[in-house]
Amino acid sequence: MIASQPPAVPVPPRTVRKAVVPAAGLGTRFLPATKATPKEMLPVVDKPAIQYVVEEAAAAGLDDVLMVTGRHKRAIEDHFDHAFELEQALAAKGDTVRLDAVRDPARLADIHHIRQGDPLGLGHAVLCARNHVGDQPFAVLLGDDLIDPRETLLSRMLDVRDRRAGSVVALMEVDPAQMHLYGCAAVEPTGEDDVVRVTALVEKPAPGTAPSRYAVIGRYVLEPAVFDVLERTPPGRGGEIQLTDALQELAADGTVHGVVFSGLRYDTGDKADYLRTVVRLACARPDLGPGFTRWLKEFVADLPATAAGPEERHRAA
Repeated sequence: MIASQPPAVPVPPRTVRKAVVPAAGLGTRFLPATKATPKEMLPVVDKPAIQYVVEEAAAAGLDDVLMVTGRHKRAIEDHFDHAFELEQALAAKGDTVRLDAVRDPARLADIHHIRQGDPLGLGHAVLCARNHVGDQPFAVLLGDDLIDPRETLLSRMLDVRDRRAGSVVALMEVDPAQMHLYGCAAVEPTGEDDVVRVTALVEKPAPGTAPSRYAVIGRYVLEPAVFDVLERTPPGRGGEIQLTDALQELAADGTVHGVVFSGLRYDTGDKADYLRTVVRLACARPDLGPGFTRWLKEFVADLPATAAGPEERHRAA
């Protein structure tokens, strides 16, 4: 006799379904490449950086994505739209592999676009999403902050938000010498190893003044209450409306938690890290990795000592 199976436990639907991707920056760190090409469209192997971000949102169950763009960002909209002539040409050739690759961006989620008319900072870009988001909680994913596709950071943040409510930020422990480049969180434990309560936030603290080694990285799950706070948040560091300043007010009410992330993250807005990102993700590809890794080992082995930078030469010594 076959034992009866217990009834399936229904999986509750996600309470967060919308994602906002700010992508209006000028990309000045990558000039002149970004003079006419959005920095988010720079290729990482064979996909633009921003496609990895949208794929991450879709993999976490967020099927409504709003991109906040600016002037000269039309290429982003075109990439996530259908390209009928190209699709027809590939279909006529029977090239189903490339046809799927061309169609995939438009099929990832229900994708919307809005322009940030004035470059007033990340907080202002998030505020531009207010009418689209409404009174629902939502995620924010920064377009030049890539989380390795094998990681599940965003899903973990959504789970924490479902259990604890409030807002959730992603935190990563960084070298204190680099903390002035990030927003920094003061935290206290919650009893979960990778979850902390955020008690205060400081945007790019001066050297030696950071309240911890936990930096805020480019993933957030936010309550719609953040919009009211952003409306009254004055320009802060750099003359811009800082999302960190708005979260500081919410943290004072004890409603902000942090998920401490120790996995693979890539800052594709930095030239050196962008190159490392391309190499890491290429090595991880089953179609490219084996051959590329062999070549890379041979290339590095043949490098003269003078070709290495000071840090590499020091390690070699």
